[in-house]
Amino acid sequence: MSETEDSWQARVAQFWAEFDESDAERCLKRMRALVEERPAGDPEALAEWGGVHDSLGLEEEAVGPYREALAAGLAPERAHQVTIQLASTLRNLGRTDEALELLDALDAPELGDAPAFFRALVLHSAGRPAEALQTALTALADHLPRYQRSARAYAEELA
Repeated sequence: MSETEDSWQARVAQFWAEFDESDAERCLKRMRALVEERPAGDPEALAEWGGVHDSLGLEEEAVGPYREALAAGLAPERAHQVTIQLASTLRNLGRTDEALELLDALDAPELGDAPAFFRALVLHSAGRPAEALQTALTALADHLPRYQRSARAYAEELA
């Protein structure tokens, strides 16, 4: 990463450290200034622009920048993060089928059980509570100090 890139990333991190959703206009203005430092179509800038809208509860406005960021070619780990953010946003908008498509296609071992967590939320929002519970319990089973095999079998029975 270049010094300029490091500086921009540090300022974005500072933005999020100071983030205060009670002043949405100020947040949007500050993030807009950061985004405008980058070339048009920059995937990181688009991801951050989507993120600020999402964090302010402006989910509808977050979808486009998230999709554009993914299409513009984010690094794989960052793309995985943005995919989860987009899926969560789509869930909040009631677009559970789209959210599940994204999560079902996601292969992001570096995120641990985060995809399963969000998949369980989406399934619950979609009115599929048994599948949601199964997803959550299956993910949890591997973290148990004992009874993993039994836990996985019980989770499987919920299907």
